[in-house]
Amino acid sequence: MVLYFTGTGNSRYVAQRIAETLGDELLSMNDRIKTGEPSLVTSDERLIIVTPTYAWRIPRIVRDWLAETDFPCGAQAWFVMTCGSEIGNAAGYNRALCQEKQLTYMGTAQIIMPENYIAMFNAPQAEEARQIVARAEPDIDRVISAIAANQAFPPPRNNLYDRFMSGPVNPIFYSCFVKANAFMASDACTGCGQCAGLCPTNNITIQNGKPVWGGDCTHCMACICRCGAEAIEYGKKSLGKPRYHFEAL
Repeated sequence: MVLYFTGTGNSRYVAQRIAETLGDELLSMNDRIKTGEPSLVTSDERLIIVTPTYAWRIPRIVRDWLAETDFPCGAQAWFVMTCGSEIGNAAGYNRALCQEKQLTYMGTAQIIMPENYIAMFNAPQAEEARQIVARAEPDIDRVISAIAANQAFPPPRNNLYDRFMSGPVNPIFYSCFVKANAFMASDACTGCGQCAGLCPTNNITIQNGKPVWGGDCTHCMACICRCGAEAIEYGKKSLGKPRYHFEAL
């Protein structure tokens, strides 16, 4: 089974590629998290977890869901992490999660995809994004080949910088930056409600025809990057920046 979490489509695309090639079932963690369905996943003995990288680890929302979910048949777990640049020492935390869940850890693979975190960085224009995806395809193929052969992924880089970013920097980043209070809707907002429908934490409500953000944001960027009217801003940090979601390529 291939489980994925996604904000703007990068991890969904990688998960679909893996599932289609291997003939595995595809399951959206977004849907399970959003609806609060009972945390039980019955699958064969192969779990492939595809997720973006948030502050040099898998997202907390994903980690918490996996920790609370029962995998009665799952024995082996591969982690595939999409990122704009690097995953730090995420592998060490994924290994610890597997030990906690009594799963056999089969490694963590990094797939560099187009940047989407416009609350801090710049997303690429469409042509550059297509080139980044094209460069990622051989890495996705190598991931698929390793899983098909039941092989563990090669250990990723793990130096002092990686351990620092995934270690002490991760909680500081969440505490200081992962907040929704800077999100706002401009007059271009049509009140369609798509942002509320996409939000995996149900953190957005439509009030008086405009979205209102609560305090349970995971910074997946789905609301701001998938708004068809480009009516959502993250304070001044997103002004003038291109929006990115995979399906627009």
